[in-house]
Amino acid sequence: MKTNAKIRNFIAGQFVEPVGGKYLDNIEPATGKAYSQVADSDSRDVELAVAAAEKAFANWSRTAAAERSRILLRFADLIERDLEKFGRAESIDTGKPLSLAHILDIPRAVANFRFFATAILHTESEAHITDGVAFNYTLHQPRGIAGLISPWNLPLYLLSWKIAPAIAVGNTAIAKPSELTPMTAFLLCEVCAEAGLPNGVLNVVHGTGPNVGAAITTHPKIGTISFTGGTVTGRKVAEACAPLFKKVSLELGGKNPNIVFADADLDAAITGSVRSSFANQGQICLCGSRVFVERSAYKDFVDRFIDKTSKLKVGDPLDEKTDQGAIVNKAQLDKIKFYVDLAQKEGGKITLGGSVPKSINERWQSGYFFPPTIITVLPVSCRTNREEIFGPVITITPFDTEEEVIGYANDTDYGLASSVWTQNLNRAHRVAEKIHTGTVWVNCWLVRDLRVPFGGMKASGVGREGGEEALRFFTEPKNVCIAK
Repeated sequence: MKTNAKIRNFIAGQFVEPVGGKYLDNIEPATGKAYSQVADSDSRDVELAVAAAEKAFANWSRTAAAERSRILLRFADLIERDLEKFGRAESIDTGKPLSLAHILDIPRAVANFRFFATAILHTESEAHITDGVAFNYTLHQPRGIAGLISPWNLPLYLLSWKIAPAIAVGNTAIAKPSELTPMTAFLLCEVCAEAGLPNGVLNVVHGTGPNVGAAITTHPKIGTISFTGGTVTGRKVAEACAPLFKKVSLELGGKNPNIVFADADLDAAITGSVRSSFANQGQICLCGSRVFVERSAYKDFVDRFIDKTSKLKVGDPLDEKTDQGAIVNKAQLDKIKFYVDLAQKEGGKITLGGSVPKSINERWQSGYFFPPTIITVLPVSCRTNREEIFGPVITITPFDTEEEVIGYANDTDYGLASSVWTQNLNRAHRVAEKIHTGTVWVNCWLVRDLRVPFGGMKASGVGREGGEEALRFFTEPKNVCIAK
């Protein structure tokens, strides 16, 4: 990967300079220093992308599903072929451990393309007979140009989760990766021609939310918006799209409960909870940042949880032995520090971590590192337990009854995901039904079947992604009624 390389926009099958000629520094989180530059685009670049997408739509929307499937499968093959290259780029760009990029991020991008490439070969449509009067059938047609806005924490994983279904069903797309982590989107564009994707079907415009994201969400010719990111930004997206009657999907933040009952397999619960707490430095919207443990198991769980967490290695993201890499940028690191300080003011006890570690080595001394941090004895309703931190910081709270912990779990504005650890099957069903989250994992975490609906309740978003939900979101149903 070239140091100080320029990441340009990808429009109509070509890499092009931003109209304004401006670039942003792309910072490597582990060093705190710029290692490349990314286009700082604006509405003029979005306008060019819209023109390219509009021109490509006529042919792409009429391309046979089998041919679209072949191209998407080729994307999957090319990403898999270059897995090492994509993984290293993702690690450098985000600060996540290289091992995580190789095991999770890039394989998931491959799976996304393969899943939707084959899904479009097995679709069905509804038919309704109106007595002896008429015959109805439903068409599901591509909607046109889709605007796809993805976050910095799982860059290629989540971007491909949007691109694959959008173009699979015949839409063209304008994607905006996070300006903090643009590298793997750039690499994806590099293989578009080799995959055989016609020019203009996928366009990528880099830049900030206020300049590019806003231009996409307000453009009258972009009728479909799929956004993943923070709740505050999601609210702005919704406000911009509502007057224009756009079809919108919002996958937003989470403050996810992780509930451990005394009858759980504690070995599995502790291993799973350490992973759900600190994977990707806690920078996954699905991380279980609020851990609730039944009182009779509380002390044993906390002691063992601290012991296991203390063995996680914080270090160079490119070292295969590293468990915890760098925080994505200084602003996020400062936010994490703020909440750790706040937790102590609210009466919390820092039982592990809580402060920036000593410099790992000279190269990483200016990097954005923060260790896994465990906080106890905090009241359930305090800000630390209600507001999304998005870092390697979790709280552990005891509970006495099933009803009590369900109340704790639901005592937040968010409703994205939750985990329940118990060997009582009846309890698992009862609790899962009563928790207000879009996903409930029982005795596991981050087990993802791409066929199932994914999304959140309350401030965690609107709509669902995945499987049939995604195929329906990116298409427009049309009923055809034929008189008998």
